[in-house]
Amino acid sequence: MVGKILKIEKKVGDQVEEDEVVVVMEAMKMEIPIVAPVSGTIKEIKVSPGQAVQAEDILAEIG
Repeated sequence: MVGKILKIEKKVGDQVEEDEVVVVMEAMKMEIPIVAPVSGTIKEIKVSPGQAVQAEDILAEIG
C-alpha cells in the first residue's frame, strides 16, 4: 500500500506502549493510525509529514 505521512504523534526519546499511535498516514483517502508493535523508547523517526511511504518502509525505531 502506498500512503503519505500526515502527522507524527511521538518524538525521539518518548516512551510508547504496545498499540499506542506513533504515526498517522493517509492511504486510499483514509487516515490510518500506525501503532507501536512493542513497548519501548522511540530511538529514531525515519519519516516526516508529507513523505510518501510504501508498506515495507520502516517509519520509526523503538528500543
